[in-house]
Amino acid sequence: MATQRIIDFLNTRRLNGPCLVVDLDVVRENYIGFEKALPDSRIFYAVKANPAPEILRLLASLGSSFDTASVTEIEMALDAGAPAERISYGNTIKKERDIARAFELGIRLFAVDSVEEVEKVARAAPGARVFCRVLTDGEGAEWPLSRKFGCVPAMAVDVLRRAKSLGLNAHGVSFHVGSQQTDLSAWDRALGDARGVFAALAEEGITLKMVNMGGGFPTRYLRDVPTAQAYGRAIFDALRKHFGNRIPETIVEPGRGMVGNAGVIKTEVVLVSKKADNDNVRWVYLDIGKFGGLAETMDEAIRYQIVTPRDGDRTEPCILAGPTCDSADVMYEKTPYPLPVSLTIGDELLIEGTGAYTTTYASVAFNGFEPLRSYVI
Repeated sequence: MATQRIIDFLNTRRLNGPCLVVDLDVVRENYIGFEKALPDSRIFYAVKANPAPEILRLLASLGSSFDTASVTEIEMALDAGAPAERISYGNTIKKERDIARAFELGIRLFAVDSVEEVEKVARAAPGARVFCRVLTDGEGAEWPLSRKFGCVPAMAVDVLRRAKSLGLNAHGVSFHVGSQQTDLSAWDRALGDARGVFAALAEEGITLKMVNMGGGFPTRYLRDVPTAQAYGRAIFDALRKHFGNRIPETIVEPGRGMVGNAGVIKTEVVLVSKKADNDNVRWVYLDIGKFGGLAETMDEAIRYQIVTPRDGDRTEPCILAGPTCDSADVMYEKTPYPLPVSLTIGDELLIEGTGAYTTTYASVAFNGFEPLRSYVI
């Protein structure tokens, strides 16, 4: 939802072109909500969701830790005031020189998912703590993150055993149940796999201490989603089920759930047209599309809530597209989007729930369009 602060900001400025406005008050509320829902877990904000310096500074001041995907993100978290011990290098695909640079900056917690990655960390960050990412099926997620990251549990045992033999601290296991995960049981399945890795290594005298339960916490788009409290209860029940009274240290990595509902994109209707006189589906072209920050509409995975100045008028399904000269720049066609029939050129729309994964997905200058501008209030 667009907060009154966002509406007032847009109403008092004439902003040319599409832009994202993020309300820090909502980010603060979300962080406090995660703290209450998961009081025994450390929160590592996924910087990639939205790395705006104002957001990072706020979260650092609140005590958040940070999940980073690159040296640049590590430096951004440090610049925001986070000490190195509150930063993890959570990308399982890292250049050895980047691992060395992170180690030089004080980072001691690294993600791995293969023996080859462990060997790089051992050379570039001797003695560091590593956690191995385990594959998940991503069932129930609108933006699955399976296949590219992680390994099967049996291989995770091999990876962590190798880490121990190379002098690293085999610290734990991680998983990610998929972004925009609305199935509360997803963590139960993944924690069962994690427990198996813990048990197998314990038999060899290797004691793991941490489970990184990843992100996946959703934001509301067109459908309601469970509350942070509901996720907290489900996760705690799953931890108790699989680990009994010996629950390990846990961390979570909210990104979308931390900032998604804090942001709104203002966009303008550039054209409303048809492809034939007897066509019953209109094409609505906006001044933002997949290349301007709405990349998560790929395969129509994320369906955003769109507010128009003509809400309440009769609606008809529309194909929604962006402004670039690329035929892939179509957001919703397979399932057309209902928009008011009265919608016309020049109308300004609000795309809600766009605080995450928009500014950093925007192209630098495709077709000469500038990157998505961002205002944090």
